[in-house]
Amino acid sequence: MALKVIQGTVVKKAGDKTATVLVERKVVHPRYHKIVKRFKKYLVHDERNETNVGDTITAVECRPISKRKAFRLKEIVATGVK
Repeated sequence: MALKVIQGTVVKKAGDKTATVLVERKVVHPRYHKIVKRFKKYLVHDERNETNVGDTITAVECRPISKRKAFRLKEIVATGVK
């Protein structure tokens, strides 16, 4: 079983040990055949509270931690502007 890995930007620190991550993907529009952006937000478990708003992170799928949180922090790729 392959674990899903996502990469995105932290847009909100939602409580203790949780970060909201915005993931952007580019798809081809079925009718107009142009590249369009699609966005989705994920809740990511951040055990040591080391992420800040603006950071680019990667997260890996794990067992459900809460109702909407099923990803945990893998690494911080880039830090955001403070």
